[in-house]
Amino acid sequence: MNNEELQKLTESISMNEFNKKFKHKAYFNNRLRTTGGRYLLKSHNIEINNKQFEVFGRKAVIDIIKHELCHYHLHLEGKGYMHRDKDFKNLSKMTGAPRYCSTITKYEDRVKHIYKCNYCGKQFKRIRKVNTQKMVCGFCKGKLFEIY
Repeated sequence: MNNEELQKLTESISMNEFNKKFKHKAYFNNRLRTTGGRYLLKSHNIEINNKQFEVFGRKAVIDIIKHELCHYHLHLEGKGYMHRDKDFKNLSKMTGAPRYCSTITKYEDRVKHIYKCNYCGKQFKRIRKVNTQKMVCGFCKGKLFEIY
């Protein structure tokens, strides 16, 4: 699937599911890593993670488009477009748009740092490095040290 096909798919989903036209651009963004897609508030464009299509296929992209179109149409109408808003929750439920997409990489695959408590021996896996001078064990308040 290329950007032109994605644009046509987005326009057809918008008309079929929301009965409204999609007047902006939808395209793949290969720089997205942790999200399936995003709606841009300033330009009103929709970006889709191309890895979602490569790994999970067309169905996953359709679900992501539905989700992003909920943001799009509610924002343009001046209604609550954020995940926590009632308008967004109702429209998502009505159109069958999922709240989350499937993750491409598991948390365990992304872990780069493992810490261990000096006192109780509990281990903690983290993606980002933590300051062991400030952070302590969440169970016993013991001092942490980095294993890996």
